[in-house]
Amino acid sequence: MSAMSASSGTSSPAPVVIAKDLRQVYAIRRGIMREPDHLQAVGGVSFSVFPGKTLAVVGESGCGKSTLARMISLIEKPTGGELDLAGVNVVTANDDARHALRQSVQLVFQNPYGSLNPRKKIGAILEAPLEINTTLPAAERAEKARSMLSLVGLRPEHYDRYPHMFSGGQRQRIAIARALMLQPKLVVADEPVSALDVSIQAQVLNLLADLQEELGLAYLFISHDLGVVRHIAHDVLVMYLGHAVEQGDKKTLFSRPLHPYTRALLASTPGIVGSGMASSRTVLTGELPSPLNPPSGCVFSTRCPLATSKCRSERPVLRELAGRLVACHEADQFTQTAAVQH
Repeated sequence: MSAMSASSGTSSPAPVVIAKDLRQVYAIRRGIMREPDHLQAVGGVSFSVFPGKTLAVVGESGCGKSTLARMISLIEKPTGGELDLAGVNVVTANDDARHALRQSVQLVFQNPYGSLNPRKKIGAILEAPLEINTTLPAAERAEKARSMLSLVGLRPEHYDRYPHMFSGGQRQRIAIARALMLQPKLVVADEPVSALDVSIQAQVLNLLADLQEELGLAYLFISHDLGVVRHIAHDVLVMYLGHAVEQGDKKTLFSRPLHPYTRALLASTPGIVGSGMASSRTVLTGELPSPLNPPSGCVFSTRCPLATSKCRSERPVLRELAGRLVACHEADQFTQTAAVQH
């Protein structure tokens, strides 16, 4: 699993990215004379992503997924922890070092209708990263752009067309092509298929899988849709209110979820029912707490039907249990239930 693979075995390739206790805290001002409040969007997340592998980060809106994506793609600088890209700690690196690292990680945005400049032809959109970051002559930039169009399943004549002439699925293929122009090692995909029709989603997911296999890409895949995650991920990180609550390989989490929040997410997704869940489903009730005023104990305690006084007063730490990491005082009972049903 991503959280523990970095320390196990020596035959695996080096991870593309390593995050250790990664944090992002925003100062929120509510008036000129008042001290700013502090919003902890990400509260100490750790993981590794390896070449040719996909780590999916899942959770409800407001859990910190997109903030994590912005930190990993170097749009935002973390306020704490360590973020290692290509052997460089991004948190302590200077601006020049961070700028040089941006070529190794690229972002695919959620909305293909808003992420492409409508006034530029596709060729110019694809060549822009090369024009900004390399000294390649125009002819070579054009050649690479046309080659990339072919790689993502588009035709050479699309080079001279404008974004409005393409469907949503084709636009997202163009966005993926743009992200690959600088030959990154890591692609951060932030809800890349959520704006597409279901019939088109599978095509884009298949394209991402084919590109990963051909180019050895590492993906950090942000999603709220576990049905999508089931098809694309190797490992899964479940976040709630800025914290990792369960973390492990996809098969383990989907078949035997141990955290009540993970169980609730899976139970609410049609067609996904893990073993040990049929007789004991967790149903989410209530609203996500404000990150400005998080619960004092377990962040999920205000919505968890299993919450005890210990849960409300003591924050559980991620611990290894049944082949994954889980932050829950009561997780052992699900291990016992799943073992009996197996």
